[in-house]
Amino acid sequence: MARKKPHPKALIIEPLVPSRWKDLVGLFGPRGACGGCWCMTPRLARSEYQRRKGEGNKRALKRIVDSGTIAGVLAYAGGEAVGWCAIGPREAYSMLSRSRILKPVDKKPVWSIVCLFIRKDWRRRGVSGTLIEGAVAHARACGAKIVEAYPVEPKTSPMPDVFAYTGIAAVFHKAGFREVARRSETRPVMRRQIRALRSLKSGARASEHR
Repeated sequence: MARKKPHPKALIIEPLVPSRWKDLVGLFGPRGACGGCWCMTPRLARSEYQRRKGEGNKRALKRIVDSGTIAGVLAYAGGEAVGWCAIGPREAYSMLSRSRILKPVDKKPVWSIVCLFIRKDWRRRGVSGTLIEGAVAHARACGAKIVEAYPVEPKTSPMPDVFAYTGIAAVFHKAGFREVARRSETRPVMRRQIRALRSLKSGARASEHR
């Protein structure tokens, strides 16, 4: 009998630090998640991305990780990485500044969720929502006050996974994000307001404004 998978909310979320690099490599596989991307698409100009596609992108991401920059968070089940969420200050992702659809809403500093990747056997089980919560918690711990996302809102369902790497709008709505701009019919810009962590008594939880 196949071993029952734990509930997505029971997954452990950890930041991607150098010691977890091999876990990300195992999750992304030989295709680097999708077509040799290695989650570098949001960070590079298209021409540069094409030059580095595959091993070049892999080396570029590893340099970021080895530098001490947290490029995102991993979801673990039974010691194996089963999901990934890329998050960081918006300025880390040049793709956003070049996009007419995803250009800044205002001058407020934000952190951006730009990619979600779930292992095939864990898809459509609610892992994205758990990863989003973990990414928001990481951003909050780093002092962020706003987390922004750029999901798709497909006209038809289900949507091919390759086109939904930024996430589905409904999942972000459920996670407390609200639409703040829409410059394309299927691509809302969404935000979640968060409060900084505070010192609390043992057993108490930090309050949060959504």
